[in-house]
Amino acid sequence: MLQQTQVETVLPYYDRFLAAWPNVEALANAEEQHVLRLWEGLGYYRRALNLHHSAKMIVDQYDGEVPRDVRELLKLPGVGAYTAAAIASIAYGESVAAMDGNIRRVYARLYVVGDYLGEKETEAKLHALAEKTLSRERPGDFNQALMDLGAMICLPRNPLCADCPLIKSCLAFKQGLANELPRRKAKAKVPHWVVTAAVIQEGKKVLIAQRAKGDLLGGMWEFPGGKLEESDLSLKDGLKREILEELGVHIDVGEPLGVYKHAYTHYKITLHAFLSRLQAGESLSSQHGEPECETFEWVLPKDLSQYPMGKVDRLISERLLKM
Repeated sequence: MLQQTQVETVLPYYDRFLAAWPNVEALANAEEQHVLRLWEGLGYYRRALNLHHSAKMIVDQYDGEVPRDVRELLKLPGVGAYTAAAIASIAYGESVAAMDGNIRRVYARLYVVGDYLGEKETEAKLHALAEKTLSRERPGDFNQALMDLGAMICLPRNPLCADCPLIKSCLAFKQGLANELPRRKAKAKVPHWVVTAAVIQEGKKVLIAQRAKGDLLGGMWEFPGGKLEESDLSLKDGLKREILEELGVHIDVGEPLGVYKHAYTHYKITLHAFLSRLQAGESLSSQHGEPECETFEWVLPKDLSQYPMGKVDRLISERLLKM
């Protein structure tokens, strides 16, 4: 939960998760949709699916015990080198160095590693330094201490060098390079996409579609639509095309239902939602081709809260309740 998410944001989700599933067996037996619903609002939803799948693996393949060996931990979905090393060292006292962003920054400054972070050679240098200096007697405490040092003292900007217990050993401080290290390559410009969504009505119900497994927000529910293409003559034309491609049906697009902006990790969107209806003679049981979504359902607006959704789709569902 803490991956790229602040502690203050995570705490209420953590409490709800433990209340719902107090042990790995309970989580392994949970319904995927329930897991996603309790995760809703925390973002990075693949983490929830990976956590759920890992719980199943731990129960099925490891007799309900989280493995202590790094190689076995790396087999769990969503567990990378840092997470595996952190679990092995902190939970089991295994002598393995953990390398998160805070620890990379500490070592880059402590030993003046001036190469760009993320490059293979740089990462190898930092990892070698971490393994060389790791406390073999208390590896978990050592790793946690470095994490805290990077999070609280050796800050990305304006590090608190005067408060640092390693100031006498820090080469970056001695050379006046603390604010210049570690070096990072300039980030690429975040793309912005114009997106449309159809709130398709039939009687008192609206249509929602479940995103395909493996997609961004896979397993979550949404009001169907998609990205505007250069060839689209208008927002409404683009929405009609997207619905035909996604659901295999033709729609009539009506009044706008709001404009919503949201930033994801690698891109930003401005989403235009429209009230819509299936064209006369169209039905989802007689589609033109195969739908791209996992499945779809007709739902009363008051029941939409039971379905896990991303932030923008949840805002649209809340707007429907006020109509």
